Amino acid sequence: MTFQSVSEAKPGDRWRALFEAYWPAYERWFLSEGVEARQTYLAGYRALKKHMPELVPTYDKLVELVGGGDVAARFLSFYCPPPYLSGCSQAVKAGDEPLLVRNYDYPPALSDAVILNSRWNDRWVTGMTDGLFGLVDGMNEAGLAVSLTFGGRTIVGDGFGVPIIIRYVLEFCRTTQEAVRALKRIPCHMAYNVTVVDKNGRYNTVYMSPDRGTSVTDQPVATNHQEQVEWHRHARATATVERERFLLQRLTLHDEPADRFIAAFQKPPLYSLAYDRGFGTLYTAVYWPARGAIEYRWPGEVWDHEVTNPSIGTRTIKFPAGAMLA
Repeated sequence: MTFQSVSEAKPGDRWRALFEAYWPAYERWFLSEGVEARQTYLAGYRALKKHMPELVPTYDKLVELVGGGDVAARFLSFYCPPPYLSGCSQAVKAGDEPLLVRNYDYPPALSDAVILNSRWNDRWVTGMTDGLFGLVDGMNEAGLAVSLTFGGRTIVGDGFGVPIIIRYVLEFCRTTQEAVRALKRIPCHMAYNVTVVDKNGRYNTVYMSPDRGTSVTDQPVATNHQEQVEWHRHARATATVERERFLLQRLTLHDEPADRFIAAFQKPPLYSLAYDRGFGTLYTAVYWPARGAIEYRWPGEVWDHEVTNPSIGTRTIKFPAGAMLA
């Protein structure tokens, strides 16, 4: 699996080339339930204008870049997309220098594997993309880091796919308080847990759901359930309770340096080899908000980045046999 890092301040030829390469696969996924199952372009546009109006000019530019087609425009709004699941573990380690560490557990064949550095709205943002517009985790030059995990509920409702919400937060928020306000008011189409930390070490984990509002917690840890386990089969398959307990114990019972805490994410029970079931760990991301530094890690390999000075290039990672079949 090849990860690539791309930098382009404003949407242009590089982003368009990425979209053109990925669009055939995304179009098949987006229309997998039939075009009638997807919201109209107008519904998505109106929802963006109501809930994330500052993002509309960027959306318009991206739609223009890809030719203005109806299906692509619906897709890029991220409004009421097909459901999708992931694993993932994430935790904030507070202290002298806060950091956010996360494992992204997902089928390799379905991941963008694109680190995008951009300045679309006068603030540098770097993160791992989803759908080339959204982000599954990232950080901005203000020192705000954000990451998501699936919330372990099967309910689907009206709202946005969470990656576009993460994009919005990083484009327009500077602090955890600002991010939480945005997360509370923007509707999400599925259950997701979003952990936020800023350069001053303030953090929250926000439980988002389409049917029961948003809950703001002071939890430093998120795996794949919210207040309690509701989807027991998924919980057993992903070991969500075991991973949460492990992380909480590391944070509360161990006074360990940051490097040892980070290293724990690349070992069981956090590091997953369940690629055949679509929950293998694709990468570990480490965000250092106070210094604007980012690390993408794999066993035995670290790729360093800075939000305002990105590392451009590719890294090819070998996963266990059968991983790409997920």
